[in-house]
Amino acid sequence: MNFTRRDSLILGASAAAVALLPLQAFASGNNEAIAAFTGGAATSEGGIDLTAPEIAENGNTVPVAVSAPGAVSIILLAAGNPTPGVCTFNFGPLSGSQSASTRIRLAGTQEVIAIAKMADGSFVQTSRIVKVTIGGCGG
Repeated sequence: MNFTRRDSLILGASAAAVALLPLQAFASGNNEAIAAFTGGAATSEGGIDLTAPEIAENGNTVPVAVSAPGAVSIILLAAGNPTPGVCTFNFGPLSGSQSASTRIRLAGTQEVIAIAKMADGSFVQTSRIVKVTIGGCGG
């Protein structure tokens, strides 16, 4: 079978478009999850700490810790997972500190996002890129 240059370009462009479709779907899922948590309110930087490893050898168990003094609730999102919402931590008035830690599953190298709802109704956000060498969500 002989490919012309035009055929090769069309084939390459089609392959690139197909490869990028899931990324756009994940991005819209993240935006929907953030909007559902914040109610469409704007988020600011600072006031929240996210601790995650720079490199995770296994995506099945990635340790993550989050802390936001004065927070009412904190949501964790894994931007590249098929389902971005990982967990939500809610803190009551008797909470000793507004911090939590857990282990999460990551499909591959991606951004982990933490958003905290503060007691005054404002939202703060931070994120961190975690490089995964062995994917945990079916990869």
